[in-house]
Amino acid sequence: MNGTTQTGRLCELLAIMARLRAVDGCPWDREQTFASIAPYTIEEAYEVADAAERSDMRHLQDELGDLLFQVVFHAQMASEAGQFDFEAVAGAICDKLVRRHPHVFGAAGPTTRAEQNVAWEQIKAAERAGADDAKHSHLDGVPGALPALMRAYKLSKRAARVGFDWEQASQTADKVAEELAEVRDAAAQGTLGNAAEIFEEIGDLLFAAANLARKLDVDAESALRAANAKFERRFRGMESLAAQRGEIFANLNLDAQERLWQEVKRGE
Repeated sequence: MNGTTQTGRLCELLAIMARLRAVDGCPWDREQTFASIAPYTIEEAYEVADAAERSDMRHLQDELGDLLFQVVFHAQMASEAGQFDFEAVAGAICDKLVRRHPHVFGAAGPTTRAEQNVAWEQIKAAERAGADDAKHSHLDGVPGALPALMRAYKLSKRAARVGFDWEQASQTADKVAEELAEVRDAAAQGTLGNAAEIFEEIGDLLFAAANLARKLDVDAESALRAANAKFERRFRGMESLAAQRGEIFANLNLDAQERLWQEVKRGE
């Protein structure tokens, strides 16, 4: 597909969006706001990630289109409010990519991946420092709407940039063990009034686990998504084995279910 055709279809999409938001357009589209559309934007991003993880190219194309529509939707509403339009959105990301890749678009710069990562973070920090609405915390700019595990990862990463971090991953692992022990202690009390403490200790444990993932250079959100997929695959496998043997999985005791789990696991 040539560039002219691509540009033509993008213009068509922008025109469709404007028509949907017109006075005589679609009532549902007209009543939407940035806040009401945001959950759909997040949902579409996850559907893109899901199709990519499954290497489902047909659905990936569809989901990317849905996500692009979300970008166009936000840009159209901003244009109506006199704030910015799609051209400004595209221009801003073009400028940012060029600015953050001086080793590609500018003078000779870092050549190794590690050096490029350091330079990338330095450029981002300079951008934040020079922003008109710059605040005074190194944690500024981590979106509150991120999934909690992802946000924990990013918060600990920001803190680590200014030295608030364990030197060794083993120390971070020790912290996870410490938090787990505190969960056990809180749960052992077994009182109804202790629910708030258990809640807090579980949160501390999850945050420590996300921090350990960062320390080991593992994306916590992706790792948990993979673990979810593995659990689902194995659980469905247990159900299938039970059905093949004329058994009702829900009626099996835990020992029998565990034997099925181990059988499925060995089969992988």
